[in-house]
Amino acid sequence: MDGKQKRWLEILPGFLSWNLILFLVWGGFFFPVFTAYFILAFDVYWVYKGLAMTLAAILSHIRILASERLDWMQEVRGFGDYKKVRHVVMVLVANEARETYERTVAALALQTFPLKQLAVVMATEERFPQGQEEAEKLKQKWGDKFGEFLITVHPANISGEIKGKSANEAWASREAKRILVDEKGEDLDLMTITSNDADAILHPQYFAYLTFKFLDDPNRYEKFWQPAIVYYNNIWKIPAPTRVMNTFSNMWQTGLLMRKDRLINFSNYSTSLKLMDEVGYWDADVIPEDYRIFFKSFFKTGGRAEVEPIFLPSSADAAQSTTTWKTFVNEYEQKKRWAWGVSDIPYVVEMFLKQPQVSSFNKVVRISRLMEDHILWPVNWFIITIGVSVVTLVNPAFKRTSLGFMLPRISSGILTITVLFLMVLLIIELRQRPTKANEVAKWRVWISPLEFLLMPIAGFFFSALPSLDAHTRLMLGRYLEYRVTEKVK
Repeated sequence: MDGKQKRWLEILPGFLSWNLILFLVWGGFFFPVFTAYFILAFDVYWVYKGLAMTLAAILSHIRILASERLDWMQEVRGFGDYKKVRHVVMVLVANEARETYERTVAALALQTFPLKQLAVVMATEERFPQGQEEAEKLKQKWGDKFGEFLITVHPANISGEIKGKSANEAWASREAKRILVDEKGEDLDLMTITSNDADAILHPQYFAYLTFKFLDDPNRYEKFWQPAIVYYNNIWKIPAPTRVMNTFSNMWQTGLLMRKDRLINFSNYSTSLKLMDEVGYWDADVIPEDYRIFFKSFFKTGGRAEVEPIFLPSSADAAQSTTTWKTFVNEYEQKKRWAWGVSDIPYVVEMFLKQPQVSSFNKVVRISRLMEDHILWPVNWFIITIGVSVVTLVNPAFKRTSLGFMLPRISSGILTITVLFLMVLLIIELRQRPTKANEVAKWRVWISPLEFLLMPIAGFFFSALPSLDAHTRLMLGRYLEYRVTEKVK
């Protein structure tokens, strides 16, 4: 694919997003009847999405409760070779406070799986020397508890790289393989590697569960394993508007574990080190690394790579800063960076065309899910929240017709169904959400459902707007630079 074709594909998502949004204006003016039916059809689609998400979240929640009760080490001992398995854990360190990743390492020390079979890799950045210094101190404190405790330093100025998580992962994973396999002779076939954000707290049974899944799967070298990413570490410390958005994210990520047709590794996940070695590790010239490494593996394995759920939570920090306003800015920038995953579309389309050996059906399903999620991300809010109002505002004459008069009532009636789904999701989320003694007043827990009155405003500023920002930047060729999300201790 030449540069011109790539630019057209970069322009396409923003072009489609903007035109779907602006269609409410010009469509409402020139084709009000068609636009009205389009909005109603989208409302029905939104109800379907809500129902699917709610059912998936319920089932996933039940599976998580069952998995937390099960003794996974007892299951693992049924495999005679479990003592040969080694898990490499990359703790990706940038400029976070030491307390953030020490908390993560301390959580690793609570794993029920034998710690001597874990290799902790503190993946630091040369451009943040304090991280290296603090990692050395952590090695002195915690190093003896694990089988290995390595510190890698990703060089600051490698030509062709984009500074960020993906480049650091690429460097640290290669270093881990060089040291553990090439120099120390560990068996590559029995090693997994976990991408672990500096703030991510893995469930104590995570590596026992992962070992079971790894040894029980004959196609283990074509798999990623994904826990439920939930932002509970500081959920009660962030402002209500961002807590609303993170609550939805928690439920979305939880429900996705039941949707293997949509499940793609995100944020913190595991895979076999052998798979990473065969596909050439993470790409160092991109910002969105999770979707990219999946699709890279998907096409290089002939469409056989899949993501398997780990029905356990991985608790992370929501975006936070020293003031409410700075927290809002951090939340906006984080969501914009996530939405920058739309930049993967040209790569996926190119691989789609270049890999005829991959099942056409499989390719179409994967790319259609990717396109749907990213292109509709900035569009959903506009159609659901203000779509009806825009049509009747730009075309007062249509408002006086029977359809125009009934449109707000029909649309509202359809969307009211989603309130029931919201109530169910809130019950599940509040049951999962931790409430530490002396940290959260009971009255705050009881009134927290009222925070969802902020949903339309929060949805605009922390979902629709940052994603539209990312699409527009890609469309105009104003490429995003990686911005580390601030972590406040």
